[in-house]
Formats: sequence, structure tokens, C-alpha cells
Amino acid sequence: MPKADHSGHRARMKKKLAEHGLDVFEPHEVLEILLYYAIPQRNTNDIAKNLIDHFGSLSAVFDASMESLQSAGLTEHQAMLIKLIPGVSRVYLSDKHRNRNKVINSNNIVDYIIDRYIGYEETENVLLLLLDKKGKEVYCGMIAHGDFDSADISFRNIVSLALNYGATAAFLAHSHPSGVALPSPNDVYATLALKDALGLVGVTLVDHFIVADHDCVSLAECGLLDKENVFKSKDKEDGSL
Repeated sequence: MPKADHSGHRARMKKKLAEHGLDVFEPHEVLEILLYYAIPQRNTNDIAKNLIDHFGSLSAVFDASMESLQSAGLTEHQAMLIKLIPGVSRVYLSDKHRNRNKVINSNNIVDYIIDRYIGYEETENVLLLLLDKKGKEVYCGMIAHGDFDSADISFRNIVSLALNYGATAAFLAHSHPSGVALPSPNDVYATLALKDALGLVGVTLVDHFIVADHDCVSLAECGLLDKENVFKSKDKEDGSL
């Protein structure tokens, strides 16, 4: 059986990319093109299809660990290129939207938080965002790794950051790799304790978001930043009056 003629295929794919952008390609073709730059003179179409079949989707390939990618047949160099994508995407969006004059409000806070978890949703990380009295960002960064109720989170460090940056408002976020954006009781109690600690220095903890599956749940919207609501609910669950 004669072999398929792949001569000129890469040139045609690159020409199509230059003329129409990535949106016209299937997911495996996007990965195929990316792999051109790590795998010269080989048919990367089959490799891309196999990777997507193995991990389940294009995004899952990008989110896979270095070890998993190498176990699936990639070299360290090739796996490193794949792992650059989520990180570069996050840095790109952060840089593109970094504007100290932009006010953070209820209309843009969710997208703002989610963008900062690109490449981080598969692990447990805690994000702190601090705003000044005009609602403008003065600090944003990952401050701990792990579940919110078990991560090595220092309330003293958070309060210190808030004071150092002259913040008057704070937002927290943490990721649930399980894909379930529901707060645990410990998440709620730790959040209330931090709210009290920040309140002592004149900083309002406005909200705490749980990020999962490129979406997030607001503890404030759920009424879980109100201590009276929380403990009323707990009393009802315990059967007390």
C-alpha cells in the first residue's frame, strides 16, 4: 500500500494559520501545529491525535504534568513546550489587563479572578487581591498552595501585605481541583477568622471565591461572609434553637 504524501503539508498548514488564525482548526490540528516547533520532520498530526485521545481534550493535554506527558511518549523538551502554554496564557492575560487605573468591581471581578487561575486550576492555590480606597488593584498574587483550610496560610502575612500596600479592601480565591466549587465548613470558618483579622486594621474582606472548572462561587453571594447567617445555619443543622 503506497504511503500518504505529506510533502508540503506543514507549509500548507502554516499558510492557513497565517491567513485565518487558529479558530479554523480542529483541536488536534492546533496541537499538531504547536508540535512543529519541538518535533521537526515528523508527522505530528498522529502524535497530536494520540495525545488528545489519551488525555481526553486539548486543554487536558496542556494541563497534564510533565511526567504524564513524558509517559505518553513525549521527550522532556517536547513536554516542556506543551507546559509553557497555560503559563504563557496566564502571564499574557495578566500583562494585557494590568492597569493600575482600572477599577475592580462586581462586573469584572469574576473574569479577573478566573484569568489568574489559568494553568493553576489542577492544583490547590490561594490568591490574594488587594484594592485601594478607589477600588484599584495594589497587589495580586498567589500566597499559598494547598486547600484553603490546610494550606500554610499566615493571617499575619495577609494583614501585613494589606498594610504595606495601603489596601482598604481584599478578595481571596482558592481552587478546587475536584471541579466542585463548594466551600467546606472549614473554608467558611477560616474565612470568617481572616475577615475579623483584616477588620481590626480597617481592611474589608469583600469576598472569597472558590475556583473550579473555569468557574467560581462567591461566599459573599452565598451569605457565608456574614457570621450571624453562618452560625444560624449551623444551629439549625445541630437542632439547637
